[in-house]
Amino acid sequence: MKIAIISIIVVLSLINGINPKEEHLTMNKEQHIGVFENNLDIGEPLQSGSVFYDTENQEYTINGSGINMWAESDQFQYLFKSIQGDFILRAHIEFVGDGVDPHRKIGWIVRNNLSGNSPHVNASIHGDGLTSLQYRKQAGGITEEVTSTDTAPDVVQFERKGNSYYMSTAKFGKPFITVKLEDLNLNNEVFVGLYICSHNPEVMETAKFTNVRIIKPAAPNFIPYQDYIGSRMEQLNVETGHRKILFESAHSIQAPNWVNNDKELVYNSNGLLYRYRFDSGKISQINTGFAVQNNNDHVFSFDETILGISHHNQDDNGRSSIYIMDPKGDSISKKITKDGVGASYLHGISPDNKTLIFTANRKGKYDIYGVDIENRKEFQLTDTKDLDDGSEFSPDGKFIYFNSNRTGNMQLWRMKSDGSNPKQLTFDTNYKDWFPHISPDGKWIVFISFPPDINFGDHPFYKQCVLRLMPIQGGEPKIIAYLYGGQGSINVPSWSKDSKHLAFVSNSN
Repeated sequence: MKIAIISIIVVLSLINGINPKEEHLTMNKEQHIGVFENNLDIGEPLQSGSVFYDTENQEYTINGSGINMWAESDQFQYLFKSIQGDFILRAHIEFVGDGVDPHRKIGWIVRNNLSGNSPHVNASIHGDGLTSLQYRKQAGGITEEVTSTDTAPDVVQFERKGNSYYMSTAKFGKPFITVKLEDLNLNNEVFVGLYICSHNPEVMETAKFTNVRIIKPAAPNFIPYQDYIGSRMEQLNVETGHRKILFESAHSIQAPNWVNNDKELVYNSNGLLYRYRFDSGKISQINTGFAVQNNNDHVFSFDETILGISHHNQDDNGRSSIYIMDPKGDSISKKITKDGVGASYLHGISPDNKTLIFTANRKGKYDIYGVDIENRKEFQLTDTKDLDDGSEFSPDGKFIYFNSNRTGNMQLWRMKSDGSNPKQLTFDTNYKDWFPHISPDGKWIVFISFPPDINFGDHPFYKQCVLRLMPIQGGEPKIIAYLYGGQGSINVPSWSKDSKHLAFVSNSN
């Protein structure tokens, strides 16, 4: 296996005009390097670099040397894979140690080939904090750069759209600062990856990369709710921002609930509900009987004795109707909403298990309604000309949190459980805020924020979004995750019972 891999790289190297050395190839069949295909010293630095991948934490440690990455040629340690077309690359990055040269560099780099003088473009973070988009237009050409106003970021995103490249950087928790490079004609088939260059041939530097994501976005002309791309179920440590991919699927999976004393996740896909076990990684389908066209509005009661689902009822022209069932999946016990009244999308169950709250199409518009589980009587909680959605009870049952665009932009709100005294909580102009979820300890609100260019009242698939965290009483939100996702990422309560973790879905083709 090792001979075959080395042979392939040798052939590639000869095609691209370089003279490979076997000792530069540090991968072997016992070594796994995550989402990447291989690693290599580019440009034959004096000291050979290496890569270590921590499978448990999904963390990459890269060691490398090299004279520089500038002028007509480059030297660095490269962890890479091949890719075609448009992409989004993202990682949290950090140098290990104080370092020697202030011009040491780490980041993402995209290259036509594996020679030292290849045309390329790279998101470069220097040891002294300089942040720049560097590029070489042709083989052996002079390196040029576009400098960012950001300094010493620890989150780097690098995106290609056609012949345009976007470097977005931030200190974790802050919005991205973006610079753009247009009309750079690299190959459709390129190598992409992480790198380190010590800027000193006698020195070996080290860097760590976490939350590494290589994303293939949806086609620009995809049709929502008809064309889907793949999904990643992720687990997030709310305090540290560290993320793990639990599993991936070519299907569209959506809306994870954390249940059974934090031992399982329940999510939906293709109209059905599934259960994922943390201990074994096994996935099983939940029996929902005749309800096989469920959308992503499914909710467990606080004590997990009730599972509420929203199923597109064929007896009511396919409109979404609300049912309750045994969480184990044995039977659907009761249909809650009536036929002929309009679509209903479940979002919350009261702590006393007596009331469901949901978004309802009534009187020609969408508002938040409640319904008594026992007698099925509905009552209206909000009444605005625009959209109120995403309602959820606080753990003490005193308040309902929701999102509304009643002021012209989608923001978070809170009202008393009877619908009185609405209070606005977010006041964003650069985001559209959806789906507030209250931590089980009652201290925090997590929510998803969409970019400002989406349609009024929409929460679409496949956008560059952020998850944000805010104290329950309000205040300045902090970004806790940058993701490519949107619809289905975090539509339902997604906190672990210990209020330390979240589950959410991101997307990649």
